[in-house]
Amino acid sequence: MYEGLPAELAAAIRRGYAQRDRHRMEPTIDFFRQLLARYPEHAVVRYELAGAYDTAGQEERACELYEEALDQGLSGEPLRRCLCQYASTLRWLGELEASRKVLDRAHSAFPDSEGVKVFSALTHLESNKPDAAVGELLEVITAHAEATDLGRWNDGLANLGRWLRAGRPED
Repeated sequence: MYEGLPAELAAAIRRGYAQRDRHRMEPTIDFFRQLLARYPEHAVVRYELAGAYDTAGQEERACELYEEALDQGLSGEPLRRCLCQYASTLRWLGELEASRKVLDRAHSAFPDSEGVKVFSALTHLESNKPDAAVGELLEVITAHAEATDLGRWNDGLANLGRWLRAGRPED
């Protein structure tokens, strides 16, 4: 999950999450603020601090830190998670066009990510694009037929999802 980070830093991040209390985020924010002071060159720490602010309901501060982490050069799995969280926060704040731009970047970088597709579906839904939302969710669900009881409907539902996402084209 934290490839390329010093082992000590990766362990510290895991400790920060192990101690997190979603109902009392100030200690987690303080923990990641102190960690960022020790490791300012690691964008992943800035991203984790953004997530702590986000969980605490301080979305505007979280957005600033997400942007800084992205500018600092996040990559790999932390980049995927950051893009999803940032887009979700923008959606929550009603900034639907900005959320869509972040999700378009996420789709380009991680085209097979179910997480990206789910967050994208939520933004489509908030943007009054229910067909696109349902289409993306059907894509995620039908990609995992083995985990569902869809059986023989799976292919038809997958085709329906593609058709909805394409805007109901008239063949």
